[in-house]
Order: sequence, then C-alpha cells, then structure tokens
Amino acid sequence: MSRIHYARHDGNRQSGIGMIEVLIAVLVVSIGFLGMAALHAKALSTNNSAMARSMATVATYSILDAMRTDVNSALAGSYNTASPMAANACPAKGSSLSSAQLNQWCNQLGAALGATATTTGAINCTNLGLCTITIKFDDSRVGDSLSTQTVSTVTQL
Repeated sequence: MSRIHYARHDGNRQSGIGMIEVLIAVLVVSIGFLGMAALHAKALSTNNSAMARSMATVATYSILDAMRTDVNSALAGSYNTASPMAANACPAKGSSLSSAQLNQWCNQLGAALGATATTTGAINCTNLGLCTITIKFDDSRVGDSLSTQTVSTVTQL
C-alpha cells in the first residue's frame, strides 16, 4: 500500500494575499491614475492656450500682409486705431480698402479668439512704415493668475 503524506502548515507562515495588501495596492494605483488625469487636463489647457497665442500671431501677420497690399494708405495712417478695437464691436465696413480690411480683421479676431470685449486689436504705424500690431485676449481657460495675454508684432512695411 502506498502512503499519502500530508504537509503540515506551520501557523507562523502566511499563505495568500491579505485584504489590507489589496486595499493598499488599489489605493496606490488610484492615486497614480488621479495624477495622470490631472496632468492630462493641465496639458490640454496649456495646449489650447498655445494654440490661441499662435492664432493671435497669425492674425498680426494677416493684417500686416493686408497693409502691404495698400502700403500708401498704411503709411498715411489709415490703418491706425485710436483705441484698441474690441472684437465684439468691430468698426463698420466702409468704402475704402483700409476700412474693409480692418472690419474683416476685427471679425477674424472675434472668430479665432472670442468675440468679447476683452479681445482687442490695435495698430500703430509711423509714416516711416514702422508698425506695431498688438492683440490682447482673455486666456483664463489655462487657470493661471495672468488671464490676459498680449501678442505684439513690430515690423517694417
């Protein structure tokens, strides 16, 4: 006859995983996932902010290119704004090329950066052709204390 031997379990040895170890592992993994979610949310908001600054830069180049097609009016100050134009109150489209382009540019700012009173554009050109284009817009979606962003481009026509 064959003998069957049963192994004895020592009372001091642990077998298997205890409930506390499982709970601690779940807690550590949960904290890691929360950290990754917060990092992802911050990355999305800063990415949107960078896109808005890029769109503001493109808008400055857009009006500069328009001014270069009508350089005599630009040198005469037809594109200069006495005060910043708000994207929610664009100037009327007049009969001159400069007023039509300013209206179109203001509407472009509103479409790209938000048609609000905080989205403004200003143009200042000297009679020597040195132009400064300044765009300000609300960038509060980033969550920083500096919610107003300013993009300025200075160039020679």
